[in-house]
Amino acid sequence: MIALTALLAGLVFGLGLIVSGMANPAKVLGFLDLAGGWDPSLALVMAGAIAVGAPAFAVARKRAVSFIGAEMRLPPARPIDRRLVLGGILFGIGWGLAGFCPGPGLVALGMGEAKALAFVAAMLLGMGVFELLERRRTAAPQT
Repeated sequence: MIALTALLAGLVFGLGLIVSGMANPAKVLGFLDLAGGWDPSLALVMAGAIAVGAPAFAVARKRAVSFIGAEMRLPPARPIDRRLVLGGILFGIGWGLAGFCPGPGLVALGMGEAKALAFVAAMLLGMGVFELLERRRTAAPQT
């Protein structure tokens, strides 16, 4: 049941990305181009996502199990630190250069978008480099 629910949620998410234009890098870059021909339509998409997500997370925080019986595993709140800020900057640079973030990049790859192949390959490489650096950091003796 959990796998089927996850599949359906992923399909709805992917369809939403396609319908909203978030899987189209030209649309995303138009949204990010504040000094040029700015396209504010994706701001409405993001506002809609927040309007749906905020109440859902408020309900989820009060539950021990999900509606389908799975354990609730929400990430703990952590303070904003240097790693988070640097990660956000790198994410923003990648989003601005490619016009993709991870979800839309995977959807575009599934749609056969050639640029998405390069993006997803770079994303996976970056994830691998991060994992190697993180393992090295945690294995290093703390002084």
